[in-house]
Amino acid sequence: MLTKAPRGTKDVIPAEVYKWQYIEKVIKDLCDIFGYKEIRTPEFEHTELFQRGVGDSTDIVQKEMYSFKDKGDRNITLKPEGTSPVVRAFIENKLYADAQPTKMYYITPAFRYERPQAGRLRIHHQFGVEVFGSQHPSVDAEVISIAMTLYEKLSIKNLELHINSVGCPKCREKYNKLLREFLAIKLPSLCSTCNDRYETNPMRILDCKVENCQKELQDAPLMIDYLCEDCKSHFELLQNYLKELNIDFIVDPKIVRGLDYYTKTAFEIISTEIGAKGTVCGGGRYDGLIQEVGGPETPGIGFGMGIERLLLSLENQNIDIPSSKGFDLFIATLGQEADKKAFEIVYNLRKSDIKAEKDYMERSLKAQLKYANKINAHYVVILGQEEIENNKAVLKNMRLGEQQEINLLTIDETLKGLLR
Repeated sequence: MLTKAPRGTKDVIPAEVYKWQYIEKVIKDLCDIFGYKEIRTPEFEHTELFQRGVGDSTDIVQKEMYSFKDKGDRNITLKPEGTSPVVRAFIENKLYADAQPTKMYYITPAFRYERPQAGRLRIHHQFGVEVFGSQHPSVDAEVISIAMTLYEKLSIKNLELHINSVGCPKCREKYNKLLREFLAIKLPSLCSTCNDRYETNPMRILDCKVENCQKELQDAPLMIDYLCEDCKSHFELLQNYLKELNIDFIVDPKIVRGLDYYTKTAFEIISTEIGAKGTVCGGGRYDGLIQEVGGPETPGIGFGMGIERLLLSLENQNIDIPSSKGFDLFIATLGQEADKKAFEIVYNLRKSDIKAEKDYMERSLKAQLKYANKINAHYVVILGQEEIENNKAVLKNMRLGEQQEINLLTIDETLKGLLR
């Protein structure tokens, strides 16, 4: 057990981490262009934050949270999603007092106790954005466009954007009454989870993935047909803004999302690949969440997408991720004096931002050159006693096979010129 990671977790070893670093850089550069600033919140929060923010009736709170009591007898939960902690930070740090809107993004681990599957682990990583302070539908369109632009930059295809409106408390009250009337005679045929949701959040029943339940729900009334004028106008304007951006979408009245806090806009980006179908990104508007958690009345909207799912999509579509460029220089040595001199040169080159390396395993010269090739060194210098005494050595370009004599005292300037 000591040498096996817990079920549902995965190491990211050095040979693979470049993929993560590449995606993270694309995300950070994209968010910077859109004017979103990074926020980092703790890995754990008070359990009540998720009970109030995510909702007691959700699967996350009822089944999936990693919760425990700490040594101070406080109820603590490892964060299962990114929005509630960002909302808590927004309130606690009084960011609502700044000029609005507040635009933030995060890349964070999330912890959920669920059956591990491809692209979804018990500790996975989420990229998410949140915008607080504006209820304008153009913000909804902007948030969606960030996700769609990311997929475009990563060359990921076979995706569909599905959008819906889940209304506001005003129009949802009337709709929930109609929905309960419809569901009342269906309850004996629905699963136990649907029966539990009947009183707490009947709209979530429409999100059930059980095949038999879906059959029973085919003729269920849909929220989109009962929107109040404000929600209807908001949804129509969202569609207009998406059309302005030439972002294709499908109006999908059955999208309700799995969290209790959504209002008005709800959306999912769905993979249509054979063997990889499913939601790869989901989000929506949550205009009452900040007030529910204890802050001032402030609208909000955001999304979350799994980094592991992104990597899976790239792999399924055979999209290459640029790997590390290797080393600028490798110094192969002959003898102890040469090794000491190489150690000094490598250190000084690194201080000059040149990626240099030497042998640490006392390999033969032949083995050192083979190793230089393995680590993808661009240039190689062979250093022996004669080179040290003359302060001159032969620099070989490993890609072109070309050689030139260089002065060891000015090796950093020579390399900088060649690397440019």
